[in-house]
Amino acid sequence: MAKYFLIAGEASGDMHAAALIKQIQARDPKASFSGLGGSQMAAAECHLYQDYTRMAFMGFAAVLANIGQIRRNFRIAKQALLNEQPDVLILVDYPSFNLRMAAFCKKHLPNTRIVYFIPPKVWAWKRRRIHRLARLCDDILAIFPFEPDFYARYGYRCTYVGNPTAEEILQRSGPTVKRSYSETVLQRSGRTLALLPGSRESEIRHCLPRMLEAARHFPDYRLVICAAPGIDDAFYAPYLRSNETLTRETYETLRQAKAAVVNSGTATLETALLRCPQVAVYHLALSPLIALFRWAQPLVFSLRHFTLVNIIAGKQVIRELLANDFTVANLTAELQRLLSDETYTKKMLAEYEHLASLLGTQPAAATAAEIITTRP
Repeated sequence: MAKYFLIAGEASGDMHAAALIKQIQARDPKASFSGLGGSQMAAAECHLYQDYTRMAFMGFAAVLANIGQIRRNFRIAKQALLNEQPDVLILVDYPSFNLRMAAFCKKHLPNTRIVYFIPPKVWAWKRRRIHRLARLCDDILAIFPFEPDFYARYGYRCTYVGNPTAEEILQRSGPTVKRSYSETVLQRSGRTLALLPGSRESEIRHCLPRMLEAARHFPDYRLVICAAPGIDDAFYAPYLRSNETLTRETYETLRQAKAAVVNSGTATLETALLRCPQVAVYHLALSPLIALFRWAQPLVFSLRHFTLVNIIAGKQVIRELLANDFTVANLTAELQRLLSDETYTKKMLAEYEHLASLLGTQPAAATAAEIITTRP
């Protein structure tokens, strides 16, 4: 009976780990699972030593305020690994914690196979981590199609297993709905603008006011704000006027919207796969002081683009309004173009189709599970 130990430190990691557990169970019914994660992993019959809600600290201030808990989390994880002595350690995203756990496992449990599912974005920043990652892990299972070529340039192996976002949209939409988006997106019946201001309160505070101010220049369109999971409706209320709608049906909204303003992140990829024309925005703290941001960018980041849509495509498909460029005037101008320039949006939609073909249709969790259960 194979023993698997999984570590996921955030809600998305909990979801992806649970899907992976179910796929491994289908191939190895006698397998046992333990680890650190959340309710979805627990529901998939994984014994939890720690819940991810006691692990997910974002930002320097939060980390500093919870340093004692973070140290306890490491102690719990290390002792659990030694107790379980699993055949396979599966790390899911959450690199700041998981890379240290990989090093601990490599040193103290040399016979345990280490698999990284959804590895750190070493292609975007801290590129030097690729050497440590490849040295520690037996298998690196990636969710972006360009990653294997990136690793190969350094002489390392990485396997693309499919993209969970693309997989989820295909499952929830179906081929007939997808075809409908492609054929009718420019003739959508609803006159809706979708605003996706982010998944954290700090992001929303910085992004939503500017999004709304720009979108209100188009009174013929209904403004629909897509709320983030875990954030109460009351948090959004002070920003909204009586004729503006808050929804938790993000996918349905994007299916109907003429265009969307999206805070950079996975949501830009979701918006593209739902075939909705968009502009991406991103707030940076102290952006008025970052006059040299464009000049300094090559010193900090490894890519010319910031959104997943443009990174995967390898070129600008959607406009990125970042830092000093994220102004109401720039956003209003880009929305005007999205709403009125049919040639512009048709080209964007054609690039979306190419993006979808790059991601493919292979199921990420199932493909990863097949590799984990069959590779020596």
